[in-house]
Amino acid sequence: MKIIQLGCGITGLVCAEELAKNKKVTELVLADVYTGAAEALAKRLKSSKVSVEKVDATDEKALKKLMKGADIIVSAVSWTLNKKVMRVAIEMGVNYVDFSMTLPYDEALKQKNITTGAKITILSCMGSDPGISDVFARHAVDKLDSVDEIRTMDGDTGAVEGMDFYTLWSPTDMMDEASTPAGIFRDGKMIFAAPLTSKGTYQFPAPIGKLTVYNTDHEETFIMSHIFKGVKNVDFRIAIDDGFVNVAKALTLVGLNRRDPVDVRGVKVAPLDLLAALMPRPTDFADKVKGTAAIVVETTGMLKGKKSMVKMWTIMSHEKAYKISKANATGYLVGIAGAIGTEMLIDGEVKQKGLVWPEMIPSESFIRRMKAKGLEVHEQVIAL
Repeated sequence: MKIIQLGCGITGLVCAEELAKNKKVTELVLADVYTGAAEALAKRLKSSKVSVEKVDATDEKALKKLMKGADIIVSAVSWTLNKKVMRVAIEMGVNYVDFSMTLPYDEALKQKNITTGAKITILSCMGSDPGISDVFARHAVDKLDSVDEIRTMDGDTGAVEGMDFYTLWSPTDMMDEASTPAGIFRDGKMIFAAPLTSKGTYQFPAPIGKLTVYNTDHEETFIMSHIFKGVKNVDFRIAIDDGFVNVAKALTLVGLNRRDPVDVRGVKVAPLDLLAALMPRPTDFADKVKGTAAIVVETTGMLKGKKSMVKMWTIMSHEKAYKISKANATGYLVGIAGAIGTEMLIDGEVKQKGLVWPEMIPSESFIRRMKAKGLEVHEQVIAL
């Protein structure tokens, strides 16, 4: 099989390295507009089936040329570009996998509509959260007799000495998440909270402990509320450092979160692109991140006549992630989940055509593959 890895940042490189080990993958193309990190990985892998191409994901003609003859394209670019990549993949007849597709609720349903009838598999939101979180929810819902509430918690104690403002994954996507109203499915209806205003605390598994978490706009809220019939409450919360929150709010106030270009002395510049260019790339400081990341999913409902919760989580230190693949834990969990989803597609376990969300793939197989790759998966059934 010929696989294209489009986007070779902190998440794409993890996925690519895992796919390079797969014996069914006979050709792996690492494509990005910035090729330095991809070339470093290719040099480290020393595999004749791995090659590097410089490709601008905004260039539709270049995307078509890239996809010619490919079996699967794995898109790890910013979610705003994924829409274009997905459309080109449908046109070219190439199976498609992405790690995120952040969309407002009505746009998520439109995405489902435009992919109806597609002759390829479109495995979307196959990262960590969304992705692992959705698979955990699927596993839990299948254990319960009925479901009422699903909560996803993303916790991280990651810190980098000497750095005050950074993100462990795409700066563009993180700033967008921090400046967009947060969708919350409450009492069977979708409501929206102003950016970084709905917050609380959550006790994460050791060694993380209690952290302040914020509701942010995330795919899980929209997809789970649509997929799981009868669920009344769904939300996503992420731990964000107070310093990052303060800076993000200030940058939003002056418009540096805007995607539409502004004129700067005759040059059109998107403020968010400028901000992303000024922030450090996660691949540049992966070796300096210390701490632990975790994804926790709590699914509540009825089990044998009693209200119960199925709690599932995975946890990983940034130091371990760097030792394994020179990534941080955030990037590693996203990339490894994307690789697992892609391998399930390669092995014929994902058979559907058109749009496939993580809740629609075999959860038991996905979880077995996580464990086989050395990831921790914990599960508790708690009577409430």
